[in-house]
Amino acid sequence: MQLATIFLGFVIFGFSENIKGPAIPRIQFDFMLNESQLGTLLSLNALGYLIACSFTAYLTRVWGIKVVTVTAFAAMAVSGILIFFSHHYFMFSASYFLMYIGNGMLEIGLAILGARIFVKNTGTMMNLSHGFYGLSSTVAPLIATGLMEVTVNGYTLDWRGMYLVMLLLSILPIIFALFSTFPGDDIQHEERVPLKALLMDPVLWFMVLILSFGVVSELAVGGWLVNFLEKAYKWDTVTASGILSAFFLCFALARLLLGPFTDKIGFTLSLIIFSGFSAVCTFAAILGGERLAFLFAAAGVGIAMIYPTVMAFIARRYPNGSDAAITITVTLMGLGSVIGNYLIGGVIEIVKRHFGEDSQIGLLRGLQAGYGVIGLCAALCAVTGLILYIYLSKRKEII
Repeated sequence: MQLATIFLGFVIFGFSENIKGPAIPRIQFDFMLNESQLGTLLSLNALGYLIACSFTAYLTRVWGIKVVTVTAFAAMAVSGILIFFSHHYFMFSASYFLMYIGNGMLEIGLAILGARIFVKNTGTMMNLSHGFYGLSSTVAPLIATGLMEVTVNGYTLDWRGMYLVMLLLSILPIIFALFSTFPGDDIQHEERVPLKALLMDPVLWFMVLILSFGVVSELAVGGWLVNFLEKAYKWDTVTASGILSAFFLCFALARLLLGPFTDKIGFTLSLIIFSGFSAVCTFAAILGGERLAFLFAAAGVGIAMIYPTVMAFIARRYPNGSDAAITITVTLMGLGSVIGNYLIGGVIEIVKRHFGEDSQIGLLRGLQAGYGVIGLCAALCAVTGLILYIYLSKRKEII
């Protein structure tokens, strides 16, 4: 029951985050939104996600992880119903905001559940559970596109019906969660690691940096890879999207298959090796041109391992304070990822101007530099991991 709750939870999480791609153009058309209004909508939703991340650990201490998990799934199911009936922009934006509140609660809730349940083979189980997120993320855009075309009794589901169907799937993990018992809620307050002690621990701040660099490198690929291949190499959309799909496939398979490797060699060393591998693949793909473009996809093998391995590290280092530690790292990571995407766009524009804004060479160099930021983040992730390894080894605290 516990495993079903976590694995299904990650499937739902992947769906809810990645079905928006095919729906956004239709949402924009129906509500007649310009690019600025659409950007504001998505920014507000990201804010809702971060807000939810910040209060979920507190609710976990007050209500218990079981109630919080059920509440997160319920918020997503209710948001699906509200989105379906939203025919005015204000109601739609409020419903969408609720979905992201549920997403944020689910992000923290599932991480805390994993930290409490996976006490053996932590790296393997963390990566396996996050692998389900990778698989559902891979198929989510395809399922969303198909569902929007489905007609039932003469009614086409379109994007509202698609959101309703996909988000109502949240009821499935609710059923499993209700019949499960989860450990950790019985830990007395005085047994938990104080928040001040966590904030004074340099290792936690290393985790924040590693996770921020790693997640920027992970999430930016979805936004920039197809754009890079189309504009830099004049690839058609289908071919460019194929490389992105290969990236997500490598990403999902790595999480499903390589978890035992992290348990065997240790979490700290794993972070260095995998992030370093991703950096090497990314820079080689940029410098090698079209013939090495497949390495953009191969980079997914390395970067996939960062997030679940950090969660496994936190679970092992802070067994009685994992909820607070996870909240701190994930919330600050969210802020870091926002800054990272702005930085990539800014670097592209600056380099384009330097080489000639309207020239093909200017566009190529700008895109290479911008995508190079993604590789740089992976490299900084590896360097930070190496510094952490040295710090922990001096104290004989290697995990």
